[in-house]
Amino acid sequence: MIISRSDLDSLLHARHPEPHSLLGMHWAENAARAAGENGKSKKMPKSKASFGAGKKSAGGGEGRLVARAFLRGAVECALIDPESGERWPMSRLDDAGVFEVAIPRRRKHFRYELEATDGLGREWRQHDPYAFLPTLGAADLHLFNEGNDHRIYDKLGAHLRTHEGAAGGGAGVSFAVWAPNASQVSLVGDFNGWDGRYHPMRTLGQSGVWELFVPGLGEGALYKFQIRDQAGHTRLKTDPYGQYFEAPPGNASIVWDTRKHEWGDAAWMKSRSRCDSPQPAAAPAAGRSALERPISIYEVHLGSWRRDPGQPERLLSYRELAPQLADYAVEMGFTHVEIMPIAEHPFDGSWGYQVTGFYAPSQRYGTPEDFAWFVDHLHQRGVGVILDWVPAHFPRDAFALAEFDGTALYEHADPRKGAHMDWGTLIFNYGRNEVRGFLAANALFWLERYHIDGLRVDAVASMLYLDYSREPGQWIPNEYGGRENLEAIAFLKHTNGLVKHYYPQALTIAEESTSFPGITRALADGGLGFDLKWNMGWMHDTLRYFAKEPVHRKWHHGDLTFGMLYQYSENFITVFSHDEVVHGKGSMLFKMGAAHIPEKAANLRALYTHMWAWPGKKLLFMGCEFGQSQEWDFRKSLDWHLCQYGDHEGLRRLVRDLNHLYLSEPALGGASDLHPQSFQWLAAYDTQASVIAYLRRATGGAGDGAAAAPPAENASSPLAVVVHLTPVIRQNYRVGVPLAGLWREVLNSNSSHYGGTGLGNDGARHTEPIPADGHPQSLSLTLPPLTTTLFKWAGT
Repeated sequence: MIISRSDLDSLLHARHPEPHSLLGMHWAENAARAAGENGKSKKMPKSKASFGAGKKSAGGGEGRLVARAFLRGAVECALIDPESGERWPMSRLDDAGVFEVAIPRRRKHFRYELEATDGLGREWRQHDPYAFLPTLGAADLHLFNEGNDHRIYDKLGAHLRTHEGAAGGGAGVSFAVWAPNASQVSLVGDFNGWDGRYHPMRTLGQSGVWELFVPGLGEGALYKFQIRDQAGHTRLKTDPYGQYFEAPPGNASIVWDTRKHEWGDAAWMKSRSRCDSPQPAAAPAAGRSALERPISIYEVHLGSWRRDPGQPERLLSYRELAPQLADYAVEMGFTHVEIMPIAEHPFDGSWGYQVTGFYAPSQRYGTPEDFAWFVDHLHQRGVGVILDWVPAHFPRDAFALAEFDGTALYEHADPRKGAHMDWGTLIFNYGRNEVRGFLAANALFWLERYHIDGLRVDAVASMLYLDYSREPGQWIPNEYGGRENLEAIAFLKHTNGLVKHYYPQALTIAEESTSFPGITRALADGGLGFDLKWNMGWMHDTLRYFAKEPVHRKWHHGDLTFGMLYQYSENFITVFSHDEVVHGKGSMLFKMGAAHIPEKAANLRALYTHMWAWPGKKLLFMGCEFGQSQEWDFRKSLDWHLCQYGDHEGLRRLVRDLNHLYLSEPALGGASDLHPQSFQWLAAYDTQASVIAYLRRATGGAGDGAAAAPPAENASSPLAVVVHLTPVIRQNYRVGVPLAGLWREVLNSNSSHYGGTGLGNDGARHTEPIPADGHPQSLSLTLPPLTTTLFKWAGT
């Protein structure tokens, strides 16, 4: 036996940090002159790894090539030279399957194969994983440690590849994992009985990366990493860069080729790249920026949007969902669907917000190529796909990122910085290069690999503030003594900059609930560089108002008007999301301050019409469009059967018509919904009647200027919006308008088509030369109860 007893023991107990120095083929000093019969040899000192070859060793003594293999289940093994056909039986050093042979008359390494036999007499031939050079080079490792490899997901993790030539047995899988504080790492899986002895990995210099190439392994193999910490304790961890996972409770990563899908959305991608959405209803002009297009988003949780009606417990697959969701989105006029987090997560009740597989579409609905097909299909139908992205925190599951190598690697060690108080999760260490690179590359991964059109970044407020949801003494100030998380802010800027560099028309959207300045300001101007921000303030104020009984609303009129004070401080999305219909908050319908369903529905119709008329892009959570009565429940399908009733189907029709109006009217959508020139108060003072009225104009269009008078109705004509929120009829209510002539009633939330009474303004009203609200002419209107009405100027 040439290998030392201590080295053999370290292999047998999976403790050796440099297995490639023992396994594979090496030049050994003073090896036996020949292997001898049955492969026996003299016991020699510990062998040394050598990638060179020569007739003499460095010490001047006679040397021999020595090869060792560690094969699970093998009782016999021989080393084969496939070119010459020579065969050398190997000595079995341990029943676990360690074999060794000294090869005479050879002065250089050669590509060899191993021929093994198990206890049942079954034979197989394989290439040796320890005969291959590393799959990552010095430049790869340098960029990774800097956090500047923007495609690190193509290098770390598991990747099917041909390494060192197919003729040399190089078809297999490369594995690489970052665990800088581990004392030893092994690859385990269904291919080696989950036994950490058989595929120990090597560490690549000081990079902290452990690597192994396994020839002959293919797609579908399940694997994890067995990591031994400095104290000698082992833990099984899933691959942080894994791109497909098995279902809980196994949670193993799966070797998979995520590039197999043949994309058919070239027209969409080309159109997106020149900012020209293919959706006909939007009718955008070529060359416009993404923000100058109408954006109306339908937020969806795939597991509960619809289920199999014959088997309510069965989730629909990506391929089953895509055609139905595309049909519905197109019918309803939504430009995008926003998918609640689809990255792999073990706990259904987290709704996807506690991610363990940041690079993997959830296996709940199919394979990675099924998810690619889902996105592709929606694109071909003219619907964009926005993904909820969760870089703010991660769960403490023992198999995932937490204490990955026995230390706080991805998180902060100090709970005052590393523990999320609200969700019991852990906060990423944004100041560590490799963690920043992991997350930034993850954002780019979804845009590149799955053609995602935008990322809605979850819980941004919790990232911005060190004292978020913490009491005094529970947080550590930054280096300047402030509460801002400077590392997280730098990370967000970095990631937004990369997204804009590689995918200029992809959207980044912040869910940010505070007044932190510059969320959507450009990076060059000192902002965070997001495209859009959820308007949480408007949402809270408006819902608080609508929750009041109408008789009390006059005391809360400011809740309707206050939002305009900051409306243009950011690029806002006006939003009612899933957060508003869970945890005892009630459904949108039952939030309305009224006793009976018809009045609640009337309130909700008035609210939605006001929402679509108010400046900003739009987002509505699934089920809210038809007034689902119950709170959202992730465990079952939406209550689609409610659409057989007039109040619910009327709401759905209204949202559909609001979307199509928003897409077709330049005064409401496109460039107009983010520019202050598009909005003008007409009347914001009538607290007693609970009425507000405002004007919307197309920016740069014919309706600009209070005194401007276009010759006739056209696409750019202004719209007057009148919101009345008491349950009485108001006749001859006067509202001043800037243009004389005919104003057509283009939408009335009280229409019988939407479940209302049908009372309105007979389709149109002419102005009268009676001054009101600072204008020389005005409209005398009938205001139905709990109604928002839109009037479009049709010329003199």
